[in-house]
Amino acid sequence: MSVVSGRVLVIDDEAIVRESIVAYLEDSGFEVIEAENGHEGVACFNSQLPDIVLCDLRMPNMDGLSVLKQINKTHPTTPFIVVSGAGVMADVVQALRLGASDYLIKPILDMEVLEHSIVRNLKQRRLEEQNTTYRSQLESKNRELESRLEELRLDQQAGREVQKRMLPENQAQMAGVEFNYHIIPSLYLSGDFVDYFPISSDKLVFYIADVSGHGASSAFITVLLKNLTNRLRRNLKRQSTDDLLTPHKVIERINKELVDAKLGKHVSLFWGMIDLPSSTLSYSVGGQFPMPILSNEFGVHYLEGRSQPAGLFASAQYSTYEIKLGHTFQLMAVSDGILEVLPQATLAEKEACLIKWVEDGLLTVENLESLLKMNTGNEIPDDITLLTLSRTE
Repeated sequence: MSVVSGRVLVIDDEAIVRESIVAYLEDSGFEVIEAENGHEGVACFNSQLPDIVLCDLRMPNMDGLSVLKQINKTHPTTPFIVVSGAGVMADVVQALRLGASDYLIKPILDMEVLEHSIVRNLKQRRLEEQNTTYRSQLESKNRELESRLEELRLDQQAGREVQKRMLPENQAQMAGVEFNYHIIPSLYLSGDFVDYFPISSDKLVFYIADVSGHGASSAFITVLLKNLTNRLRRNLKRQSTDDLLTPHKVIERINKELVDAKLGKHVSLFWGMIDLPSSTLSYSVGGQFPMPILSNEFGVHYLEGRSQPAGLFASAQYSTYEIKLGHTFQLMAVSDGILEVLPQATLAEKEACLIKWVEDGLLTVENLESLLKMNTGNEIPDDITLLTLSRTE
């Protein structure tokens, strides 16, 4: 018995031949429908839709070629095996051109040859049906993926707009101090963030933050930072807490909120406050690297200080440092993404390069992309941010 089953339509006007074929196929486990002429064969096909057709080519009234044409119009994927006498091979060639899948020569002396042809064609048809199903499923999945990608693109676009609205103006001057920044995101959404604002008539606050990872989850943390900052500003205005006046207390608050939130994210940041009358910078560090570079009448150097990023450990300790800025100064803060694109081999060489750029007046917001050769169109491995503060009067 054949391991492949199916419904076979046998069309032949010779009763003895037809009956012997039917008997053999039924013994082999096939369900068989029989028709004694072409018209009856087409009617049987349309009413019972067999899996495969076995048809004699030479029949009166309606021959096998006509049957093939009729069936092929509506069901071109149904295998159609033609049976022909040895002397009419031209009809066989014509049948193959019209879409017949195989042919057998009368008399069929070895019924196993017939069974093999039927099994092979049924397997082929089922494989094609599976491929069609898989292709249809794949196309459906692709459409679903395209739809979700479009949703993601729109979500990212909306997220980017939210980020833009949270960021301060690219260039601002407050009490004689000029602020400027440029963020180059590695993805559509950035995990880098900056902000600056006055908290009184004689004090300015600024910070640069770099959230771990990339994309939407990292960008979400920048929203939390902005929200916390706004709360601290409101608290100071209401005189409920004055944490905003002490940089290390701000980073402690950020650390606690991120640890408690259990978001699996941490933030490297530098938080500074400028006291304008004394031209003093009070600052705290939460894993910021490289440290900001200060350029004033005393020279060019990296600020001191180090600590763990905020959001990793509840027990992390932070300190507040103070330094005189001088009457005129420039302060340059960059995120660590810049280190990944600098061509120098060692970290010390990269840090020396940044110092040299500041000394030569090259490290500016306007020059950043050309300095880093960003106009080549190459993707960058991490977000890159430059925040500059300067007072020239």
